[in-house]
Order: sequence, then structure tokens, then C-alpha cells
Amino acid sequence: MLEHVDRMQIAVTDRAAAAQTYIDAFGAVVVRDDEVRALGAKRRVVHAGTSEFELLEPSGDGPVRDYVSAWGEGLFAAGFSTNDVDALARRLDAKGVAYTAEGGQLHIAPDQTPGLRMVISAEAARPMHGLIRYLYEATNLIDDHAACAAFYADRFGLDASRFVPITSKAYGYTGQLTMFNPPERLDRIELSQITDWEKAMGRFMKRRGGQTLYMCYIEAEEIMPIAERLDARGMRYAGRDPKDPHPAGIFIHPATFHGVLMGCSRTNLAWSWSGRPDLAGADAPAH
Repeated sequence: MLEHVDRMQIAVTDRAAAAQTYIDAFGAVVVRDDEVRALGAKRRVVHAGTSEFELLEPSGDGPVRDYVSAWGEGLFAAGFSTNDVDALARRLDAKGVAYTAEGGQLHIAPDQTPGLRMVISAEAARPMHGLIRYLYEATNLIDDHAACAAFYADRFGLDASRFVPITSKAYGYTGQLTMFNPPERLDRIELSQITDWEKAMGRFMKRRGGQTLYMCYIEAEEIMPIAERLDARGMRYAGRDPKDPHPAGIFIHPATFHGVLMGCSRTNLAWSWSGRPDLAGADAPAH
């Protein structure tokens, strides 16, 4: 019942400043300003590619203020679309998953999932804007990828036969990709079970005290125009291959991106580790 990774919610201390970062980095446009009472936050929504980024600034007591107080700015929740929000709400009710409904969205706290705070929105067609194409991944650091895969398949109506096993010695994890609609698009939750606690993902999970949202991924036709914009702002990033002056993908460092670790890969590159390497292109590197 999940169609796409359609947004991310980001906890920030100044939503106007954060919006300018997305404008400068991706050529994003501001869509609207409003408030999410359930989260205790004022919200500025920006549109980049076909995705939205909800920049949440605390307006009072609530989950966003609690997050900022504990961790500073950062990736607050992963957002997914569905063709029928009401039907998904009924499924969650039947499965015992609690949520708060507000403004046509379902807000799901991380204690209702394997540590992944979620926001569910209605599927909507949007024009592609700016330098990116769309969000396609939220990374969920988890204790047991098999159990978590079964959870997401059951609660959110995903087809487990489409899931793809993954493992990385370089990044220190094993797990699964909960592919939503392959081979149409790459949308998924990455379930990463730590195998090396001294690498970055393991250290992050230890700091957060358990299962949690870690990062997100976007796709772009070209990486260098984004890298040039990041350079112009003095924002930190690293290539997937440090030796490649024209990288097929980069990681934007959270220290200069409002606490968000974001991967950016060129169009179709991620198929090389997502079960369909034939779709990735001849120059695709190994994961």
C-alpha cells in the first residue's frame, strides 16, 4: 500500500534558513507554510524534484522540540505516499499500529515501528523541479532485518517477494531493501542490521540507543551541478569513490545540511545494488 518515498520531515531551528539551503543546493521552491499541531511545529514545505521536504521548527512542546533538544537539527521522519490514506489507516487500526491523523496525513511515532518515525500522505503527481529527480530511500537501522521486513510487509501491505537482500562490508551492515514497485522505481526502506559497530552506521545506532532512522537518498540526472552548488555554499560532501573527480554519487555531510545525511546518486545507479544491475548502466560501480 506504499507507493513512493515522497517526502522527508526535518527538524530545524529556523525553517526559513533551512528552506534557503534546499533552494541553494537543489533549486527547490517553497510550496507553503502552515503548522502541524500533532508535532508541535511550524512547517515550511519545499518542493525539489517530484518530492517534498517538510522543514519543522518547534512552535511549542511536542515531538519536534523533544527531538531538537535531544539531538539538534536532523532527519525527523520518513514520508511515504499511498493511493488510499483511509484504507491504510483502517489496515493500521486492524494491525494495532497507532497514529495521529491531521491534515490528510498519518503521523506514526517510532515506538510503533522498528524505530522509524513515519508520515503517510496521499499519492500526488508533481512536476519535476530543480536539479534532483526524487527521493527513493529511507534507511532504517534495525536489530533483526528478517523480523523488520516481515513487520513492514504485514503492516503496510508490501510484497515481500520483491524485497532484495543487501550486505556491505565497507559500511558494516547486512539487511534487505523493501522494494515498493520495482522495476518502475527504486522506492524502498533500507533495513540495515549492523555487522560492524565501529563503522559510522553502528556508531550512530549506539548513540541513538537502538533502532532508528539514519539517512535518506535522492536521485539526480547529473551530480556535478549539485556538487558545484554545495561548493558555492561551502557545504561538505564526499564522493562514493574519493578518487573519482566526476562522481556517480555523493554523500552530503549532516554538519552542513541541518543534521541530515543525504545520499545522492545518478539516475538508475542504485539498481546496481537493488536487484537489477542490468538497469544501472555500464559504468555503475559495485556497492
